[in-house]
Amino acid sequence: MKFDAGTTTVSTAGTEVQISNTANKVRYIKVRALAANSGISYLGVSDVTATNGYELAAGAVIELNFADSGGTVPFSTFYVDAATNGDKVCWVVILDG
Repeated sequence: MKFDAGTTTVSTAGTEVQISNTANKVRYIKVRALAANSGISYLGVSDVTATNGYELAAGAVIELNFADSGGTVPFSTFYVDAATNGDKVCWVVILDG
C-alpha cells in the first residue's frame, strides 16, 4: 500500500477539477474543504456540480473507506467543484501498491 496527500484548487467556480489522473486504486480517501474557503466545495465524479456533489462547507470532512467493503476505486474517479473561485480541498489517500 502507498500513502499520498495533496491539495486541489478549483480556479473557476462551477468547473469540475480532477483530484488526480492516476489509475492507482484507492482503498481509503479523506477530503477536507479548507477552513479558509469562502464558499461550499463539492466532491463527486466527472460531472460534479453544486446540485449533484457531496457538499463540504469550509472545514468539513468526508472519509470513504472502500477497503472495509473489500473494494477499491480508481483515484481518477474523484473530482471537486466549488461555489467560489480559488477554493481548495486537501486530501489523503491509501492506494494499492
